[in-house]
Amino acid sequence: MSFTLCLNTSTIKPTPIMDKIRLTADAGFPAIELWVNEIYEYIGQGGEVRDIEKSLADHGLSVPCMIASRGWAEASDFERPHQMDEFKRRLELTARMGSPWLVCSPSRFPCDIGQITRRYKELLEIGRNIGAKPTFEYISFFESVASLPQAWQVVQDVDDPDATLIVDAFHSWNTNSTLDDLRAVPVERISHYHIDDAHPDIPPLKQTDPDRVMIGDGVIDLKSELTVLKDKGYAGAVSLELFNPVLWSQDPKDVLKLGFERLTTLVESL
Repeated sequence: MSFTLCLNTSTIKPTPIMDKIRLTADAGFPAIELWVNEIYEYIGQGGEVRDIEKSLADHGLSVPCMIASRGWAEASDFERPHQMDEFKRRLELTARMGSPWLVCSPSRFPCDIGQITRRYKELLEIGRNIGAKPTFEYISFFESVASLPQAWQVVQDVDDPDATLIVDAFHSWNTNSTLDDLRAVPVERISHYHIDDAHPDIPPLKQTDPDRVMIGDGVIDLKSELTVLKDKGYAGAVSLELFNPVLWSQDPKDVLKLGFERLTTLVESL
């Protein structure tokens, strides 16, 4: 199999982190995409980072990406030093988890693209001294960088060999991005791939996170998108990332079993 099958833990968000790790491995996933905030929450409840490190090792899970750093793009002059300190903490935690990438999100509200580009470049400079790299994402219902072509333009304008982006099936579909848009991004500039499906009864440009549905239950042509990635030579993680409250209300073991079966079937059909 050319891809590494991965679970983004938002798919079973209410589940405690240590159970997420165990259940992910039990379902057959070799990799897990952790959220920094859930590690912070675990520490706040009296746990320690080394507990998570041990559990990952005991269950044989790699961490190909971690999420997320936000606020860096739009921070005011007053807020910015604090945002940068927090970015560094998150990147250091990412490196400690053995993950090569920390997702860096654009501004939710309108923000000068030139400023986003300059600040992403600064994050890349910091990452070279920490051991993990910031990777850029686009979010389809945000008002700054919403689509794959917009994100790719930022990555190009940064003019840095370490600049990369995450491709996300839902965000691409929700902004009417095309397979040709995906083909335009060199494979070495793709750090990670989020796989998800879109609600069949809500049109593009109208969906938000809770509208994502289990792969195979929606309208995205995921096979064609994965085929483009395969043809480009992408051999990284394919991470199941859902934010659906209906799935959150179900037994996480059943959700992961179904997700792994469908993802495996899809990848093996290429």
